[in-house]
Amino acid sequence: MSEKKMTSSRRHHLKSLVLSIAFGLMDAEAKQLVVNKEAHMNENCPALDLPGSTQELQELCKKLHQQIDKVDEERYDLEAKVAKSNKEIEDLKIKVVDLQGKFKKPALKKVRMSADAMLQALLGSKHKVSMDLRANLKQVKKEVKEESAEQVGDWRKNIEDKAGMDGRKKMFESEA
Repeated sequence: MSEKKMTSSRRHHLKSLVLSIAFGLMDAEAKQLVVNKEAHMNENCPALDLPGSTQELQELCKKLHQQIDKVDEERYDLEAKVAKSNKEIEDLKIKVVDLQGKFKKPALKKVRMSADAMLQALLGSKHKVSMDLRANLKQVKKEVKEESAEQVGDWRKNIEDKAGMDGRKKMFESEA
């Protein structure tokens, strides 16, 4: 079975329907929030009637300060609970990742890098000394052995001379 693709006008129409439903839900939620806020304010914050005498005003101020302190304590307790819950959530997320245990390792590419570039990458801006590895190598001069014509001559004669004890003695004397 081949699936028919949705036309752009149909997709646009469905998208506009979904958006209109979402906006309707958001409006209803905002109205409910306002109603809940008003109910809370009416319940917890009655209308303020200011008394005429100074004594009554001072008592009212003390009462309001006590309410403020109580609300601050509740707010602090709730913030502590939220912080603790957030920490637990983070710890659980880490545990979940650890339990999954499968990390996708990326395929590594071969990179041609000089020693300087490698040290620069590892050490960052601290690396300023150029590592010219060839400069640190010793210069070795090749010695060309020049064999005398006598030794190069007839090889059979050399072997006969070195045969026997006399030949070995000559060999050690010639090397020394």
